[in-house]
Parts: sequence; C-alpha cells; structure tokens
Amino acid sequence: MYCVCLQTGPEVLKQFPEDYTDQVLSYFSSLLNVSVPTVSQVGQNFTFVLTDIESKQRFGFCRLSSGAHTCYCILSYLPWFEVFYKLLNILADYSVKGQESQWQELLVLLHTLPVPEPGDPIHLGMHSFFTVPDIRELPSIPENRNLTEYFVAVDVNNMLHLYASMLYERRILICCSKLSTLTACIHGSAAMLQPMHWQHVYIPVLPQHLLDYLKQFFLQEQLYPNRISAVWMALDDVVVLNVDTNTLESPYDDLQSLPNDVVSSLKSRLKKVSTTTGDGVARAFLRSQAALFGSYRNALQIEPGEPITFNEETFINHRSSAMRQFLQNAIQLQLFKQFIDGRLDMLNSGEGFNDIFEEEISMGEYAGDDKTYHQWLFTVRKGGGAIFQTVKTKANPAMKSVYKLAKDHAKMRIKEVKSRLKQKVWSFFCLNLLIYHVRTRNISGCKKDLTA
Repeated sequence: MYCVCLQTGPEVLKQFPEDYTDQVLSYFSSLLNVSVPTVSQVGQNFTFVLTDIESKQRFGFCRLSSGAHTCYCILSYLPWFEVFYKLLNILADYSVKGQESQWQELLVLLHTLPVPEPGDPIHLGMHSFFTVPDIRELPSIPENRNLTEYFVAVDVNNMLHLYASMLYERRILICCSKLSTLTACIHGSAAMLQPMHWQHVYIPVLPQHLLDYLKQFFLQEQLYPNRISAVWMALDDVVVLNVDTNTLESPYDDLQSLPNDVVSSLKSRLKKVSTTTGDGVARAFLRSQAALFGSYRNALQIEPGEPITFNEETFINHRSSAMRQFLQNAIQLQLFKQFIDGRLDMLNSGEGFNDIFEEEISMGEYAGDDKTYHQWLFTVRKGGGAIFQTVKTKANPAMKSVYKLAKDHAKMRIKEVKSRLKQKVWSFFCLNLLIYHVRTRNISGCKKDLTA
C-alpha cells in the first residue's frame, strides 16, 4: 500500500510493508506525475493494471484525495474493485484524522488475511465489513461501478461497435479526461466478453511519456485527448473511442460482420429500460456470447481411449452461412482458443463446469444437438467424474506418476500405455483404468482389460 504526496511531485509519504520494494512504484509515480486531475475532478477512484511475465494481472487501486494533494494505492492480484475502493476511503479517512494506529492495524489485518472464498463475510475488527465478491457472477448496475459508469458514459451503438471490435481482437485505443470514468469504461467493456478474456496487451492509464509506444499496444486507455489526436492519426488500423465526446472511429465494419440476428437481439435488449438496472446489461452480452459460441458443444469429440477434443470443422459447418463466416474467423481468435483449451482441460480432468455461460446455453437454443456433451455430463453426474477427481486428489507419488504417463501418452492405445508401466505401480494403474471405464460406461471393456 502506498500513500503518495502530489504537491511538489510524486513523493512517497507512507508505505506498507515498510520494506516492500517493487518496480511498480516507479510506474505509479510516473503516472501521477502527469495525471493530477483538475479541481473539479478530485476525490476519484481509478485503477491501473500491470501484467507480469506469467500473464497475471496485478491491479493498482487508487484514490485521489480531496484537493488532489495525496493519492492512496493498494496493490492486489484480486479484481475486487468495490471492496478496495471502500478500504481506500477508510484508510484516507484515518490519515486525515491522524489515526495512525488504526491505519496501521487495518493494513496488518489486510496483509495477513488468507484469500477467502467467494461469498464469505469478512470482518476487519471494528474497521470494516464486506462480503467477498464472486467474480464468476454477472456484474450488475448500480452495484458494479465499472459497468455503471461505462453504460452511462457510452451509448448503446458505440458499446455494440466496441464489443464487435474486441471480438475481432482489433487494436483499440480509449481516451477520456477523467481517470475514474476511463478505467471504468475499459474494465466494464472487457467484462462483456465473459466467459472469455482479452488475451492481448492490456494497459489501463498509460503515462504521457509512453505515448510513443502506442503502436505496440492492442487494448489501452489514455488520458490526453488533446495531445493524442496526432498520435492516433499516425497509427494504422486502430479503433478509437473518445469517451468525452462519446464518439467511435474505426476503419473496420466489425459490427456489420457479426450475424445480423445476434446484433439485433443484443441491441434490442440493451435499449430496454429494464436492462439498465440489475444484471440486464451483462446478461444481454452473455446471451450474445452464447448465441455466437454456445454451439461449441456440438464439436466435442469423445473416442474410447482418447482425450476429449474439439473439431473446428464440425463447429463451423452446422451453422447458417452468415454464422459460418463469423465462426471461420472466430477459431483464429486468441480469446476463443483460450476458452476452448480451458473447457477441454476441465472436461478431460473430470472436473467439468457449471458456470453462468453453460447455464445460458442450456436455457437458450444455442447448443443444438450436443449429445456428446450431455453424454459426458450424465456420466459425471452418475459419479465417474467425482471418483476420478477424488483419486487424483488423494493419489500418492506413484499414482501421480502413472497419471502423468497416461496423460502424456493419451493418444496411444491402452495396451501400449500398460506396457510402459512399472510393476510396482501396476495396482494404481488398474484403479485409474477402472475409473476411465466407469466414466465411459464401458463395462465389458473394463472386464476385458482387467482380466488381461
């Protein structure tokens, strides 16, 4: 946690832990050096994001104090916007009142608190109470600040165009003069891709001295609409959303390239008054995602002795001509590849999934004839997947070695895998083989292999 003075240039007044050192401080300071808001914009919250070498995003939740004399910042890998904004307000209040002991005590509690489960109530002594947010749920208005500000600042047509550009993974530049609105719009728009995630460079709030690096970035935010106009004109193939003027410029016809029935349905839902509160906005986008990608279940392939795979040709060919054209491009998208890889990993591990996206597919008419998926689901519900997961969790090192060997040779026949196993772990392999046949309901094959 940092407390930085802005009166004479960025200067750290407090930090916790005191011995904490990180390169993020230099980035944070350079950001504040050019990002102090005018008097009319003080007391606002904003968020910057840094992505590490393992593609993990670390959030810097910030609060500019009254008069913009100080800025407080909490660093976390947890995207709990409302929670950390609330905690920043409490810490700022302690500092103003000179309550140093309370300030220190709250930070110690936060620093030592284990990461709780979604929905758990958290009491931080006499300081604060909050419920752990579940990031798997749909964001709602007005509870979710990011989505609320995004929906207010950007009209429906521009939201649709931006959504289409994100689906085509364009280079996107968003500019706004107000920090809080800027970060809200970028996080709010990215959340509308659920259950997918933006896979390219993602840098909210880029310091002014890094404008020359814009050509290397794909999805960004910017604070300087006056200076940046010349920069974006020099960039090729960039989609530009100016939040201050609520205008979007694009060299592409991405929205027209989406299936017309999906766009019409999404536009109609967003323009209904009932969607402006609760999770109506987020659910409208989720239904569009289900309409576009929900038929992936049709393309799942299950073969005895083989891992579950995804057939791109099947995924494309069973849809209408307009949809096929879009899906032909979709299979090349990084966000779609990441989504499919994640689903296959869960299916092949026996873990499965039951998220809001799958629920939306089941409630709608997007899945089509997904018999393969339902066959797998029925097997898991009968206990096969649960047994498989339990064995994996409780396995000793010998069993884990067998499982790894079987996974590495998943495309080989069962007999070929058995021939590579050592005698000392044979009993564990038999158990793994039994679980496989239970999952595939191949009782005769189970008897045959165990007899052999």
